[in-house]
Amino acid sequence: MKAVILAGGKGTRLAEETEVRPKPLINIGEYPIIWHICNIYAHHGIDDFLIARGYKGEMISQYFANYQLQESDTIFHLKDNTREYKNQTKVPQWNVAVINTGIDTATGGRLKRLADWLEGEDCFLMTYGDGVGDIDIANLIKFHRSHGKLVTVTVVRPPARFGTLQLTGNEVTRFAEKDPLAEGWISGGFFVIQREALKYVDSDETAWEREPMEALTELGEVMAFKHNGFWHPMDTLRDKRLLNELWKKGEAPWKMW
Repeated sequence: MKAVILAGGKGTRLAEETEVRPKPLINIGEYPIIWHICNIYAHHGIDDFLIARGYKGEMISQYFANYQLQESDTIFHLKDNTREYKNQTKVPQWNVAVINTGIDTATGGRLKRLADWLEGEDCFLMTYGDGVGDIDIANLIKFHRSHGKLVTVTVVRPPARFGTLQLTGNEVTRFAEKDPLAEGWISGGFFVIQREALKYVDSDETAWEREPMEALTELGEVMAFKHNGFWHPMDTLRDKRLLNELWKKGEAPWKMW
């Protein structure tokens, strides 16, 4: 099964970083977040990736093209334009196709543009290039196969961003971290999608999260895979700092490999 990673957005809420690189190349630790996402899938045996690039997408192509160069000491033989890699780290056994899906294309449009790349696949995995979690991909796929609907979306509890206060008059009687379990469920990405569902995408301007998902939901074709573990997006500098701190401490829940 192929895993699609939508990696074309402009990441305007992280403009401090995305002015110089696309959001999927922002680092958690020493590696970009897209590397972490690929490893989440690879841990469950998924190693065939389609990356839908857009904004500054050539940098994503360059990252994978130069992977060995970045991870090794290198001897360059200028005479015959060859190179030798020394002391290289283990190179992932992934197949990565980086496809230009346009600068301003919406998420649904990006998926639609990948239809030919998904020829012969009855379904595919999909997520966004800016979120990580300890998602059980194997059980996600098993759940999708069990219900026979067109789409499965992984649903998660919202990250606890604020503490809670309980007041009696002007007296604070309870102060605690926000309880995410009180907030219901939101989409955490990490979809399984039947290729047939792409017919609900009209054009490049179609956002997957709007008309297609709304129509499929009305038809009863969307099921939720509940994930009660860790999930967190990288939407802001605060998110970036949090994810980096977890990685630095060796406490990153998504590091299952």
